[in-house]
Amino acid sequence: MSIENKLPRSSPEAQGISSAAILAFAEAAEQKIDALHSFMLVRHGQVVAEGWWSPYGPTDPHMLFSLSKSFTSTAVGLAVAEARLTVEDRVLAFFPEDLPAEISENLAAMRIHDLLAMATGNAEDTTRYLHEAPHGNWAKAFLARPVEHKPGTHFIYNSGATYMLSAIVQKLTGQKLVDYLQPRLFEPLGIEHPTWENCPRGINVGGWGLSIQTEDIARFGQLYLQKGVWNGQQLVPATWVAQATISQVENRSQSNIDWQQGYGYQFWRCQHGAYRGDGAFGQFCVVMPEQDAVLAITSGVGDMQAVLNVVWAHLLPAFAPAALAENSTAQTALSKQLANLAFVPAQGESSSPLAAKVTGQLYHFPIDKDKAMEWDEVQVEAISLDFTDEGCILTVRDQRGEHQVVAGNKAWRKGATTLMPHAKRRSAASGAWTAEDTYMMKICLYETPFCPTITCQFVDEQLIYSLRMNVGFGPTQRPQLVGRRG
Repeated sequence: MSIENKLPRSSPEAQGISSAAILAFAEAAEQKIDALHSFMLVRHGQVVAEGWWSPYGPTDPHMLFSLSKSFTSTAVGLAVAEARLTVEDRVLAFFPEDLPAEISENLAAMRIHDLLAMATGNAEDTTRYLHEAPHGNWAKAFLARPVEHKPGTHFIYNSGATYMLSAIVQKLTGQKLVDYLQPRLFEPLGIEHPTWENCPRGINVGGWGLSIQTEDIARFGQLYLQKGVWNGQQLVPATWVAQATISQVENRSQSNIDWQQGYGYQFWRCQHGAYRGDGAFGQFCVVMPEQDAVLAITSGVGDMQAVLNVVWAHLLPAFAPAALAENSTAQTALSKQLANLAFVPAQGESSSPLAAKVTGQLYHFPIDKDKAMEWDEVQVEAISLDFTDEGCILTVRDQRGEHQVVAGNKAWRKGATTLMPHAKRRSAASGAWTAEDTYMMKICLYETPFCPTITCQFVDEQLIYSLRMNVGFGPTQRPQLVGRRG
């Protein structure tokens, strides 16, 4: 990151916010939210506080999930500025080869505006149908879904709509979103090495899949706060910033209050005159124009409203209109708190009398060949654990192959693993004996929101294996498995 793109740092008081209030926010996050991974608070263009819960760190990219949508919106805004399309263009015009046999009046009426505003007229999110699409043709699968309502009239959160925006940008520019945005957004902002997941046909998925660092999120928010200007250059048209961040459709049917304030072009309106991009499990870019502030957050939480509640309770009242007197005592306390943020490693005993008996033993698990598997499921075939003075090596074999996790002894040990489906992930793991017959391993996939906990109980010749996710789109507790030694 170049010096000109790195956000300047300042004491909180110099920018009109008390260190004590930020400390209260960090303490509340530790006590009430499980768990934040990082945050960065920017006021008047200056970073006044930043923290990462180890093993998460400032140079680690983090999966954004649906916060990616706000970047997709930005790409569409840039394409509009380049006269490649307008928000009134009809969606069908871009996909003549993927049209359904029968085109309804509502489908024919669907515009780019409707994709952006999550007002396509679909009665449900189309995303799961994209994953099921024959031959990986997600655009065709989207267009095949019924459009029950007149486009522009009904809000339904629909990641498939954002995918279609990505596909349209690629059709018009010949570039994936990540490549199209590289010289126009990422490079000017100093966002280095962004990655974006692809669909089977090589199109960035758009609605999720972007990974960048916490400060990258903060700079993106600051760009929008500055109405698209960065270092004196108009990167994004101010008219697009305004259109994208005002309410384009009413969404009162949503369950949480900060999801009922209206939806723009892939941005949510918030309480208190703020707006945000957000992603599953607590990825946030909150822009507060009235306070001239930006808050970037990454996390792995199930209750996203709880995160915003802590922000509104502790940070919002603390913004003062002018600089405050420096408070060295409060600043020291805040610095100490932020420097010591950390996930607690596995707790228990370092060893067990049983360790020597089970180390290196291979436990086999029955396979149900007739079971219908979901697209992201696997069946465990065999497991072994090798215990050392430094920790444990867990080896799991399934139909994808063999996967290892190396855990430190009651301390985080970094590595990488393919244990979770789809990709090799950087990891930190720790393990401990919670009972004489039970070993627990905590795994932090620290470029993602996911932190699985594995429990292995040894009973006679059997291994009882369970895996629990901290967050997930379905059940977080996986079915218990019983394997036999030999």
